[in-house]
Amino acid sequence: MNQNIQSNVHTPWNKGQLIGQKSPLKLKEIWAIRIRLQMAKNTRELALFNLAIDSKLRGCDLVKLKVCDVSQGGRVSSRAIIMQQKTHRPVQFEITKQTRDSLANWIN
Repeated sequence: MNQNIQSNVHTPWNKGQLIGQKSPLKLKEIWAIRIRLQMAKNTRELALFNLAIDSKLRGCDLVKLKVCDVSQGGRVSSRAIIMQQKTHRPVQFEITKQTRDSLANWIN
């Protein structure tokens, strides 16, 4: 009797893909993204991208930011302190001039 024996070979879902921590964006790549967002007039995306680069916050913390977290009296602050959701620790970061300008454009 000849039985068909099927081998139970399991192929991982991530076979051939890069896994683990990704390398950080290069300065040239950051500027290319900024320029494309400026040319496309994506004010919101440019402000969030610049703020993400300055703060190095996780995405969940970045999208929970409120206007009062980064501005006071109608003017964008040069520094901010944010409480992280995951670690419950405060993060202080400087907001660069370029980011302040893009945030001001978006808020207005």
